[in-house]
Amino acid sequence: MIHTKTYAGIPEDLAKLETAKIVLIPVPYDGTSTWQKGADKGPDAFLDASENMELYDIETDSEVYQQGVFLADAVTENASPEAMVEAVHQATKKYIKKNKFVTIFGGEHSVSIGTIRAFNEMFEDLTVLHIDAHADLRESYEGSTCNHACAVYEASQTTNLIQVGIRSMDSIEKSIMDEEKTYFAHEMAMDDSWMDSAIDQMTDNVFITFDLDAFDPSIMPSTGTPEPGGLLYYETLEFLKQVFEEKNVVGFDIVELCPNENDKSSDFLAAKLYYKMLSYKFLNQNSGDDFESNFNDKTNGLNKFSKNNDDEY
Repeated sequence: MIHTKTYAGIPEDLAKLETAKIVLIPVPYDGTSTWQKGADKGPDAFLDASENMELYDIETDSEVYQQGVFLADAVTENASPEAMVEAVHQATKKYIKKNKFVTIFGGEHSVSIGTIRAFNEMFEDLTVLHIDAHADLRESYEGSTCNHACAVYEASQTTNLIQVGIRSMDSIEKSIMDEEKTYFAHEMAMDDSWMDSAIDQMTDNVFITFDLDAFDPSIMPSTGTPEPGGLLYYETLEFLKQVFEEKNVVGFDIVELCPNENDKSSDFLAAKLYYKMLSYKFLNQNSGDDFESNFNDKTNGLNKFSKNNDDEY
């Protein structure tokens, strides 16, 4: 259960849906993870850490919470992975249509199937920037296409998918993967030209799905499947800042925080990462300026990428 009244304890007048530019949707779901359980407790741990975080960002000389952040009701559907994905899809789409900058905090990575589906239906020529240790490209796993191991399979078929930080995969995923648009961790460690190369392959509209196990476990141990050899904090921020500067980031999700009672540092990293990403998005924007999303509901027309139709809208 999400206990916080407002995101990061911000004043209630900055947390109203009508006036906030940013929406945060928690999805405390952990139905398909296959090793350490606990990602369903991620949103609560993230929100708790956020309440104990300084809200002035030194690097950007800004206080992005003043743009307004509405903490939406958590998506708690867990009857099946498919039902959860559809509930996330609908909730995400609802808030995009309200002209908000929509962000999602999971939960395990299967929640991103729903978030990506919603953003792909609402934004033209979408690039999905997938930052992760794992390829997550299985078409189905353990009897479901909505398993965390399948998190970006649909995106590989319906969007311009770019994968960064990959260092664990099954051989079957090679047949699905576009290696030209995949940046493997062992190569990134030897050659920092990967940042410019990845950005050059993006379309204008970019959705970021960030699995926290992309980070090296030395700085992010509290995740379901920690893999050695991951990203460090400042190189990650350098890349993200460049993406936000050069592209129109239309939204993002952060997933796979698996909190540990005895070590809160990972919770705090997740809280800071989320706030940093917002700070980059709203850099040089005054809180009084209108936020204009460039969404375009494509469900009634032909979408260049999407194979998903949503008859309800």
